[in-house]
Amino acid sequence: MSAKRFRIAFSFAGEKRDFVAKVAEILAGRFSEEEILYDKYHQAEFSRSDLAFYLPDLYEKEADLVVAVFCPDYENKEWCGLEWNAIFGLLKKRKVDEVMLTRFGRVEGKGLRGLAGYTDLDDLTPWATATLILERLAISKGEKRDSYLLPHSHPDDPPRTTTPNNLPRLQSFFGRTDELKKIADALSPKTRTWGALIDGPGGMGKTSLAIRAAELAPTGQFLHIFFLSSKVRKMTAEGERRLSDFVTPGYLDMLNEIARLLKQPDLAKQPETDRARLLIDALAPAKALLILDNLESMPKDQQNRLFEFLSQLPPGCKAIATSRRRTDVDARIIRLAKLDQDAALALIADLATDRPLLAKATAEERIHLYEETGGNPLLLRWVAGQLGRGRCRTIASALDFIRSVPADNDPLEFIFGDLLDTFTENETKVLAALTYFTQQVEVKLIAELANISKTAAETALGDLSSRALVVPDEEEKRFALVPMVADFLRRKRPEVVAETGSRLEERAYALIVENGYEKHDRFPILGTAWPTVAPALPLFVAGPNPRLQTVCDALFQFFNFTGRYDESLSFNQQAEARAVATGDHDKAGWRAYMAGWIHSLRRQADAVLACADRATAHWQTAQAGARERATAIRLRGLGHKLKKDYPAAITAYRESLDLSRTLSAESQDVAGTLNALASAEKDSGDLAAAEPDYREALRVARAVGDTEGVATYTGNLAALALDRKDWPGAETLAREALPLSEKVGRQEVIAVDCHRLAQALLQQGKPAEALPHARRAVEIFTQLGVPSDIERARATLEECEA
Repeated sequence: MSAKRFRIAFSFAGEKRDFVAKVAEILAGRFSEEEILYDKYHQAEFSRSDLAFYLPDLYEKEADLVVAVFCPDYENKEWCGLEWNAIFGLLKKRKVDEVMLTRFGRVEGKGLRGLAGYTDLDDLTPWATATLILERLAISKGEKRDSYLLPHSHPDDPPRTTTPNNLPRLQSFFGRTDELKKIADALSPKTRTWGALIDGPGGMGKTSLAIRAAELAPTGQFLHIFFLSSKVRKMTAEGERRLSDFVTPGYLDMLNEIARLLKQPDLAKQPETDRARLLIDALAPAKALLILDNLESMPKDQQNRLFEFLSQLPPGCKAIATSRRRTDVDARIIRLAKLDQDAALALIADLATDRPLLAKATAEERIHLYEETGGNPLLLRWVAGQLGRGRCRTIASALDFIRSVPADNDPLEFIFGDLLDTFTENETKVLAALTYFTQQVEVKLIAELANISKTAAETALGDLSSRALVVPDEEEKRFALVPMVADFLRRKRPEVVAETGSRLEERAYALIVENGYEKHDRFPILGTAWPTVAPALPLFVAGPNPRLQTVCDALFQFFNFTGRYDESLSFNQQAEARAVATGDHDKAGWRAYMAGWIHSLRRQADAVLACADRATAHWQTAQAGARERATAIRLRGLGHKLKKDYPAAITAYRESLDLSRTLSAESQDVAGTLNALASAEKDSGDLAAAEPDYREALRVARAVGDTEGVATYTGNLAALALDRKDWPGAETLAREALPLSEKVGRQEVIAVDCHRLAQALLQQGKPAEALPHARRAVEIFTQLGVPSDIERARATLEECEA
């Protein structure tokens, strides 16, 4: 038990009340309303005349965790202002463990700006939000992250129906509120249909939905509920299992079983031509609800006969049928899609009650499981069932296992196998196009890759969406593929996937070559197209080495300028390995150098030196020339400089400079090496030696038209002025460098110049003028993800805001 009155306290604006109310309700279910400080639970607390003085004590002394929910209107609300003053007071007292900052629309708390970490709620459900709050509460109390897991079942689950029935017992049931309402409407005596047909992919929960709908039927509406199933196979964690008992595989079997349930077995002996009519007559006084499950197992002609039988049901009788196959019938059609995230997380929590390894999974891991399985309940259960078997100890390992399962335990084959033959040619093509993307893609691009018209693509995507195989955005203009469907299609239709991949690769190659290399002004075009280009990178790695190396050369500056360091490092490392495998040691050397450059930007000295060694070895094998040798030596100098071994760095730079000058007295390489030498001299404290080398680097860069070098070296002269405490001089040079770096567009250099300008202004007593530059530096460095740069920039920002 907590020593404080409240486990969790909320501060929010009215525009987010509905969301916060749902979160508070979930948390109250975990604790109690008394332990959640939410105004509707504790109105007396918020109606005091001394609220402005009372709130600080309430938040500081009576709440374990205060959750601030920022949104665009938060700062405009008077009461939010009072609450925020109290919360900000906690932060100023360094009680950061007692405050959780959350937000919509990337709104920032007043007075914090770039200094705080937030939980973004825009894409989270109330259930997921409550889970994260509980994890944060546990961490703040020094307890295990999963100490306050949500209960695995809902207390308001309705009891089983009292109507006589033979319904199977549900394991658990979550969500599907809208679908249940539609089915209830279809079963109403006022509705002129025989009932509801639930269709959708295997494992989506059609049977469970039909059973739950039957359980919820109003008492007295039906005198009997009869459940009949044609299901002949079942998927378990151990594998597929054939069913034989309690199976009614055909139309006449269904009629005979209904006769038996009506306690009129003689009807089953009547001539086939009369049996249906006699059974209809017998059902009239019975007022029965029929649940007919898995009708796709029947031959098509028998399905048609059964639907004709249902269309003749007498008043007072209704039916719910389920099928994987879409059918046009005189009933309410319920297209069953994935579970919503709240319901899926509730199911996962339920499964975790007797699965310790699943119980250890974090909220992020559970959401990842939901996304990977496409919200398919059968896949969720199957993955949960693998935990603890063989090497499956985590959700990630169980998801990996699904891609290499034996044939008799393949849930993807069980779910999607019978759908392959139902796909039209266009549906197969758009599915193949989507296998390359993890994010939603515009219809226009899907059509281009599938080599069909946009109209044909829209039709195919609409049909696939109704079967829960693709995920549309709200406007149905962009689509993504359920991840497991993508895996299955790659295995089962590799030729179509490969054909689509070829078009994707050609399209990406054209964009990269046209907008890459040193074409800085065209980088924004490539940046805009990048979500559709990046999926082609694995295709280049797997393809011919010359094309792969061309793509690497074309992308290096783009990666560097836009701060895509992770992608650059991974791509260059893969390309290096590919070059070695094909005997292209010259390109292997350049790939090692480029990887080393990314490591240098992240201040990873040992990794830089390792890359320098690899580059040297590759170029020695290739018998490369002076330029390559000079480049490897310069990279080694950079590693020494990061290790603060300045004599070794200066020696390496001078050796590299001498080699470069044997090729040309003035070049980008000469200017770059002079700049590197000056930086090592400056960092070693020899400012007098650094300045002439910086200025010579700048002169050479101007002479050879190296605009990036001019911007960089001008900024470095500003850094030298800062070291000399020449604040006005540093300001002048930084102001000169910033527009130059902005024109070039390299994000890291822009951030560095902003930071230098902010420092120069601060030292001259101009914090207000320095503030926007300090904020911009923090924003860019945060995006680039270099911890040491982020830390320095935030320290400067704190000084500006002090």
